[in-house]
Amino acid sequence: MIEVGEDGRTWLLSGPTSSYALRLTDDDELLHLHWGPRIGLADAEALAAEPLPAERSFESRLDGREEYPVEGGRRFVRPALSVRGAGVRGSEWWFSGSVAEHDELRVQFTDAVHQLGVTLVYRTRGDVIERFAVLRHEGPADAPALELLRADSATWTLPSRERWRLSQLHGRWAAESRLVRSEITYGEKVIGSRRGHTGHQHLPWVALDAEGATEEHGEVHSCALAWSGSWRIAVSRLPDGAVQITGGRGHDDSGQELLAPGTETVTPVFAGLWSDGGFGGASRAWHTYQRAHVIPDADVPRPVLYNSWEATRFDISEDQQRALAGRAAAMGVELFVVDDAWFGQRVSDRAGLGDWTPNPDRFPGGLKPLADDVHALGMRFGIWVEPEMVNPDSDLYRAHPDWAQHQPGRTRTEFRNQLVLNLARADVQEHLWEQLDALLSSAPIDYVKWDFNRSFTDPGWPGERYPQGIWNAHVHALYRLLDRLRAAHPSVAFESCSGGGGRIDLGILSRTDQVWTSDNTDPLDRLAIQDGFSQVHPARAMAAWVTDSPNTQLNGRVSALRFRFVSAMAGVLGIGGDLMEWSADELAEAADWVRLYKEIRPVVQLGDLHRLRPPSEPLSAVQYVHGDEVVALAWLRAQAYGEEPPRVRLRGLDSTATYVCQETGQVHRGAVLLHHGLRTGLRGDLDAAVFRFRRV
Repeated sequence: MIEVGEDGRTWLLSGPTSSYALRLTDDDELLHLHWGPRIGLADAEALAAEPLPAERSFESRLDGREEYPVEGGRRFVRPALSVRGAGVRGSEWWFSGSVAEHDELRVQFTDAVHQLGVTLVYRTRGDVIERFAVLRHEGPADAPALELLRADSATWTLPSRERWRLSQLHGRWAAESRLVRSEITYGEKVIGSRRGHTGHQHLPWVALDAEGATEEHGEVHSCALAWSGSWRIAVSRLPDGAVQITGGRGHDDSGQELLAPGTETVTPVFAGLWSDGGFGGASRAWHTYQRAHVIPDADVPRPVLYNSWEATRFDISEDQQRALAGRAAAMGVELFVVDDAWFGQRVSDRAGLGDWTPNPDRFPGGLKPLADDVHALGMRFGIWVEPEMVNPDSDLYRAHPDWAQHQPGRTRTEFRNQLVLNLARADVQEHLWEQLDALLSSAPIDYVKWDFNRSFTDPGWPGERYPQGIWNAHVHALYRLLDRLRAAHPSVAFESCSGGGGRIDLGILSRTDQVWTSDNTDPLDRLAIQDGFSQVHPARAMAAWVTDSPNTQLNGRVSALRFRFVSAMAGVLGIGGDLMEWSADELAEAADWVRLYKEIRPVVQLGDLHRLRPPSEPLSAVQYVHGDEVVALAWLRAQAYGEEPPRVRLRGLDSTATYVCQETGQVHRGAVLLHHGLRTGLRGDLDAAVFRFRRV
């Protein structure tokens, strides 16, 4: 809901529990008023009537109070907008109008010198507010282009508090999404990616609490960016204690794109959320928002998949895949995925990327015969691709070496024996469309695992007037390609992968059905990775696999099939082990776990998540509530001194209701489960269990 003050210069945006208010002064300064608990329009106007503090020497009364600080004028904070044109840098704008209707507010400004129109957009989605900016060059056709040095999506202003704490997700390859909290001191804290993709090092999300929020109690302000390229979020504590969060695409201020007369650019969404339900309440609100407004077909649960990579790697054949498919189908798998090495001359990671046609020696009839056999077994069929990359040893590179990103006169760098294609080029975009459209039309393919295994290191574009535009243009081209493929092949689902969790953000999630969380499939490590992921993204989008023991990817850890399955059942269940080496007993046990997962899947993927105990504790647990159904997953890392692990207190239940445990038939009082907890019966090392309850 959006309300407008009588003079048309105060706006109040409200969700079910929260409000956001802003005010345009008589000097056309757009000031922040409120972001927090729900208030009325009269309250917002009372805040608007309060005078600004007196300006002090060396300080600006605007700093820490503006909705979207631009470069120039009497302000010294990090600018959200920096523009250069005709020898003039910075901006000075004037209000030109506003439109408030339904769930969207647009506040419009004009910079007469640059002939630049700036529209700040606010859109309510429950308690989440989506913010972005539209920048349009309004000059005549012969006017010079404007250089956007920086164009952030939004600046978020927090209420005045004495102390703030920052929560963020950091990591690296195979150790993504780990949660860390720290006090915000004076100055700036900057996170982001210089790598051309979202990156393994940080997820583009931050949360701030000021009064010791816990998992279920306290106020939390959080923000998430919808952008899959290089990005930056800066959290600033100013000299007077004010705190602002500024974020957007691009990591530095060296220039993003040229804006020609008559053209416009739209920044990615930078969404914000206030919750008084602690970190858990904030997470559940983020999950609800993404299932309702971001993830395609999010109300449809994702299937159990099998992926052949860890079983076969580059040594692949049609008969071998058919044998694996038979075992997967018998286990109850619903989607069979052929990973790397089905195409070109891909016998190792040194060749074949870019040649998206089946290897004739390995698949003489193409992919269709295998796909038909997989469908006959009752499963869907999927493949792995990495379209944005090329190996120097490939037909594509030999024909078009200029299609790879490169800097003239500089040594070409390779990672993983591959280069990055320049998707900013129209001919590269059209080639990829033709190749992938033909591939998806050649066989009954239901699913695509889309990988991105190499960061930008040579983002050059020889001959281009403004080569630094390649950073943003690559991402826009990726989005257009995915949108075009989804429109042409609406039955095909897509998974985003980038060496594991290197491309996870609201932008890619709006175009894919799930994401690969990490290449680390160790079930114990995964508990912390999945806990961090859940701070902002829902289980419905989180792919998790059961692989072999000892773990072959990283650490050689030995774990029971029970522990591996219960760990992976916290998201979208997948299996990635070598089924040809599993014993008859293991295959039978796995089938039982798959059967159980299918029963609890609607609750896990569509329910409200409660983190009961963190993975840093010897006993950790999560819980999902969907209608009258409740599922709890518990993991015991190690039992100490033979003592019984602590009880697990459930959440989100009706204290006056009774709940039946479906495993034992035992009846539990809701109040007892909430206040005294559940005995898990776990013991020893790396034990795990699933508990199902139904309200009666």
